[in-house]
Amino acid sequence: MRTSEIRTRWLDYFASKDHEIRPSVPLISPDPSILFTIAGMVPFIPYITGVEPAPWPRAASVQRCIRTNDIDNVGRTTRHGTFFQMNGNFSFGDYFKEGAIDFAWELLTGSQEEGFYGLDGDRMWVTLWDEDAESYDILTRKIGLDPAHIVRLPREENFWDPGQPGPAGPCAEWHYDRGPAYGPEAVGGTVDPGGDRYLELWNLVFDQYMRGEGQGKDYPLLGELDKKAIDTGAGLERLACVLQDKPNMYEIDQVYPVIAAVEEMTGRKYQDDPESDIRMRVVADHIRSSMMLISDGVRPGNDGRGYVLRRLVRRAIRSMRLLGMDAAALPTLFPVSRDAMAPTYPELIDNWDTIADVAYAEEDAFRRTLASGTTILDAAVKAVKSSKNEGGPALLSGESAFTLHDTYGFPIDLTLEMAAEQGVEVDEAGFRALMNEQKERARADARAKKTGHTDVRVFRDIEKQMGGGSDFVGYTDEACEAIVEALLVDGVAAPAATAPAEIEVILNRTPFYAEMGGQLADHGVIRTADGAVIEVHDVQAPIKGMAVHRASLTEGTVTVGEKAWAEIDSARRLAIARAHTATHMVHKALHEIVSEQATQAGSENSPSRMRFDFRHSSALSGDQIGEIEYRVNDRLAEDLPITTEIMSIDEARAAGAMALFGEKYGSEVRVVSIGGDWSKELCAGTHVPATGNIGRVALLGEGSIGSGVRRIDALVGDGAYSFQAKEHALVSQLTTMVGGRADELPGRIESLLAKLKETERELDQIRTAAALARGAQIAEQAVRRGKALVAAQLLGDMPSADAIRALALDVRDRLGDAEPVIVALIGLVGGKPSLVVATNEAARSDSFKAGALVRIASKILGGGGGGRDDIAQGGGTDASAGDQAVSALVEEIGRQ
Repeated sequence: MRTSEIRTRWLDYFASKDHEIRPSVPLISPDPSILFTIAGMVPFIPYITGVEPAPWPRAASVQRCIRTNDIDNVGRTTRHGTFFQMNGNFSFGDYFKEGAIDFAWELLTGSQEEGFYGLDGDRMWVTLWDEDAESYDILTRKIGLDPAHIVRLPREENFWDPGQPGPAGPCAEWHYDRGPAYGPEAVGGTVDPGGDRYLELWNLVFDQYMRGEGQGKDYPLLGELDKKAIDTGAGLERLACVLQDKPNMYEIDQVYPVIAAVEEMTGRKYQDDPESDIRMRVVADHIRSSMMLISDGVRPGNDGRGYVLRRLVRRAIRSMRLLGMDAAALPTLFPVSRDAMAPTYPELIDNWDTIADVAYAEEDAFRRTLASGTTILDAAVKAVKSSKNEGGPALLSGESAFTLHDTYGFPIDLTLEMAAEQGVEVDEAGFRALMNEQKERARADARAKKTGHTDVRVFRDIEKQMGGGSDFVGYTDEACEAIVEALLVDGVAAPAATAPAEIEVILNRTPFYAEMGGQLADHGVIRTADGAVIEVHDVQAPIKGMAVHRASLTEGTVTVGEKAWAEIDSARRLAIARAHTATHMVHKALHEIVSEQATQAGSENSPSRMRFDFRHSSALSGDQIGEIEYRVNDRLAEDLPITTEIMSIDEARAAGAMALFGEKYGSEVRVVSIGGDWSKELCAGTHVPATGNIGRVALLGEGSIGSGVRRIDALVGDGAYSFQAKEHALVSQLTTMVGGRADELPGRIESLLAKLKETERELDQIRTAAALARGAQIAEQAVRRGKALVAAQLLGDMPSADAIRALALDVRDRLGDAEPVIVALIGLVGGKPSLVVATNEAARSDSFKAGALVRIASKILGGGGGGRDDIAQGGGTDASAGDQAVSALVEEIGRQ
């Protein structure tokens, strides 16, 4: 039974049991506390824990997941994979233990002809909590499972909890006996005696109790939940192993085609060599995982999700190199994995161009990194081995590993692997310490931006005193009455402050927008009833829902509890709103002209200027940039209406609203629409009422800011008009200078540049001819030093190093071959010394070598050089050292 059919049967079965069939959420977790969707239950956590009411009483899904905490076990065991698919069924206060057990038994053991999986019920084993009498009774009395096949375990081994106070409960773990070929028979109250005989297929979690405070499994059960829940997970790949009769997940139909391709590419046979088998399985797993991550919007990077993707790709590439494949491998392997997975995920076909561009670019970059990093690592390892103490371990320092990572992009996991292969340990703790120092510096900068170096607990205390945060009225009002709820001076709460002073002000309500979502904060003034004047220059939200106004108190005294009038700088707000709306329009145009996969990676909306970062693997062409600008201004001229609406997150997604992956959204969201359905995004920022209010958008350019991330800079409104006015004035000035019309300007400038280049070439020829004319004079001035005739001179300014070389050869030829001849000439090219040494055959017979002489003089000039024995070149940076270099050469020749 193919994996895609196993998946379909799961969904069809639970649909027939009145479950809401939910689509898989992306691998980028909707929960901001975790990088990836690591389990099938992740999208349902708010309903299981009771944080939010469940929209349906029962649901089912097949969720794609990524888990890399045990990446080192991939390929070494039959059960570990970084990408997997988790079948799940869920109940939120609906059916409980009996219903869940009935469903599991029927689907697992019912006949395949009737749409079930057809497994042998006599080979089923179940582990239970030893105090769960209810489940034991259902299994033995109703299902008829052999009691000998039920293993009862203590809470430490069979109980789920969230790691903190909340819902918790026992499990019923279903295992399948694959027979003696896979390991010994279960004895002694366990179904995992060794080997892979008893494969866990499905875990039913019964969320029955409320757990209290405690560590590990040492916590009290405070009582049963009023609304119990069911949360189950059945690994799709494990079901496929059993139903396809494969010994491990790497040999099922969705994974093995990559191994077969590796065999063909490398000439090695799977199952011939254990180490090669591990590498083949690593490749098969990591290729699939990388492809699925890229499809879901992850791009290679140096931290977070991007680092995980980069590590997977690079481990796959390096495994191929260890299998003997030095050429690019991904263009062959990725399409194989795509074809295996596309029946389940047709979006892989739709996204293929982007997936391929990202993956292949990362392979090219890593192959370059391997070439440089491996050389540096090998040198470091060699140095460590040669200097290690007798009997002590060879240890590569954490600083060396950090330099490889930070300067050369060489990941620590590869440093660890490659050093270990050469018998060298790495000071990983030292490396981690340096990494943490670097990260802490970045975090401190980010915290300082939000909290101004104030302990965030101060704001938590203020929030408690207020009974909540600040009410934001800025969508509709540019000014409002307010009460000063709190003041901070130097990060410390104060009852009052007197001018002049730098303060932080918290109001009960405010029209000021706090910086977030790429939109800069409002500026403005707060005036109190007693006459204090507070000039606001920044607004931050150190905790959600609390606007902290950073300001200069310029007049009077402000006191906590007094009334105030808060008013924003309306002109600045409008300029920022224009930029924010323009950002949405550029995002939409980017999707239309470049790719739907060109997703937002960041932005900044400031007065009359916008910056938009997006994920894309290659530079935009000039035509694409022009098309984006034209499309934005064309839609802008239509004066499209801009509307906002509050709706549920499901309604927003159904309406096609774009959301940022990884952002945490509540049950209700604000949707900003431009021109009805043309552009829809989840956004909390401020916008103009219609696109006509923007005026104009001028794209300044586009470039890379990191691996797989690019940036568009643009001017908006007054900024765009001013920029275009300056451009027009510049064009007018140039047309006046070169003559002709504006549309003839490129051709005329190109013609002038060509003439200039030709003139420079002719001038170089004249200068070179003049230099060569000095050959006879220099030859006449040659002097004897020891066994050789030496012509060594400073030439002054020269047109090029080639001219010095030609002159040196001319002088050597003039002096003939009758006796040893050495010519050494130093000229200034672009203000820097350039050196050429030439020797004839007689000199070389007497062991005078041009390359060795050049190195002596170049070192004095502050540089280096070398070459053949007959002619060599060098140079340096110290133009004043020419006489010293010539003297050193002549002395060296005289000594020989």
